[in-house]
Amino acid sequence: MCTLLVAWQLFPDSPVVAAANRDEALGRPSEPPARFRAEPAAIAPRDSTAGGTWIGYNHEGVFVAITNRWIDREGGRSRGKLVADCLALPSATAAIDHVRASTSEETYAGFNLVVADADRAVLLEWDGELAVTAFDPGVHVVVNVGADGAFFEPEARPEVGRQQAANASALRTALEPEDGETASDWLDRAGEALGDHEYGVCVHGDGFGTRSASLIQLEDSEEVVGRYWFADGPPCRTEFERVEPDR
Repeated sequence: MCTLLVAWQLFPDSPVVAAANRDEALGRPSEPPARFRAEPAAIAPRDSTAGGTWIGYNHEGVFVAITNRWIDREGGRSRGKLVADCLALPSATAAIDHVRASTSEETYAGFNLVVADADRAVLLEWDGELAVTAFDPGVHVVVNVGADGAFFEPEARPEVGRQQAANASALRTALEPEDGETASDWLDRAGEALGDHEYGVCVHGDGFGTRSASLIQLEDSEEVVGRYWFADGPPCRTEFERVEPDR
């Protein structure tokens, strides 16, 4: 995944609202969002190659998503399996503790990982060392070269990195909440922005591009923990459909 938008603690009864594009090799197989695990129940798509995932939430109200980080670092364990690990945990705090432990024991390629629940939202950046940044309430944008204005210039493709940083900053400005806007309203705007080529985050390349997009709304409710809409293709030309996993 290359672009992740998170609105944390902005909307009453919806502490975590997120929108994301996944950019990947066009030939890499994956499965659409479904019941990923039973206890705690988690909803997520699945990477058929490595068995992990890139985004999802569980019925404890924990949201997890990851982007690759553009650094020259070899990986061992799948980063998607780290996301899957976090979806098995009861809180953002437990997930953060697990990431700390796992990065001290396993080898991973670079990543930017967001974990959030109603009480805490954190960005964990891994480049051989783990940096942990707490999110304040607001809109946050995470891409391959950093988040929220704290971007780095990758050695391999500096011009692409600079453009991605500019796109992320433009998205963050455009998606600041409007007066009276609800979580659903914001998600509608976010979904449109993910497919708007003006922002440059819907990618079409030779053998690589935006494979799918996700919209997730976690509610502070005992009856409905989360809602998920999924576009199984680039959102510029693919409709979002409600995910209805078996309960």
